[in-house]
Amino acid sequence: MLRAGTKVMKGTAMHQFAMPPHIVERVVRKRGRVHAFEAIDPARTALVVIDLQNAFMLDGVAHTLCETAPAIVPDVNRLAAALREAGGTVAWVRTAALPEAHNDWPSVYGLLSPEARERRLAALAEGSIGYDFWSALAIAPHDLVVTKLRYSAFIQGSSDLEARLRERGVDTVLVTGCVTNVCCESTARDAMMLNFNVVMVSDGNAAANDQEHASSLIAFYLNFGDVLTTDEVIARLPAHVRRRSQSRRERIDRGEGVVTGCGRAQ
Repeated sequence: MLRAGTKVMKGTAMHQFAMPPHIVERVVRKRGRVHAFEAIDPARTALVVIDLQNAFMLDGVAHTLCETAPAIVPDVNRLAAALREAGGTVAWVRTAALPEAHNDWPSVYGLLSPEARERRLAALAEGSIGYDFWSALAIAPHDLVVTKLRYSAFIQGSSDLEARLRERGVDTVLVTGCVTNVCCESTARDAMMLNFNVVMVSDGNAAANDQEHASSLIAFYLNFGDVLTTDEVIARLPAHVRRRSQSRRERIDRGEGVVTGCGRAQ
């Protein structure tokens, strides 16, 4: 069975996910193998972290609270450190809602009540607490920081992420963040449409509930790319990176090496 498991901390348990065997069988019949990508070239790979912002994660600030999102942060940080060490690119993407957003994007704001519309505009306003990244993210000085204006980071007019990855010769994208079935899946699908190889990292994504998380990963795996766990991604990196990542994970499991703010790990 293709396992894409996860453990979520905090009050809400992390999504427990394993790809259903009948879905794996369908993929094998079509592709001839379980996984689309058996090796990852770090120099041509980017980890794209979507919307791990207070606007989705901080109770009392979030306009839409994803309670499982804080629990994926240790795996996201571990994968970022491993890929960075191997020579890959890490891109932290956040959403902004500009003051005129309800006019520029009426198809989404028209689906919201007046109260929900105002909450979204306030939580995602540039310079607000909600716009800030979650404080436990280990963002390094040379990582990319990208602002997007739509659910997908790759759709026309949303951000300059595609151009910045192309400049670096990136052809493979690892998608993490929240929420799995909205901004993460939208970004992952559009990346595939633009001819990137795409992996959704199952324990690096968070959704409102297990069903929505699983449905999104299954749909993506069937038709758009691959689904791997953090450990499975790291296993496809060079050996020295795998060893250091394992050591880092053991320290985290012992309560050491806790990240205490954006870009700072002790």
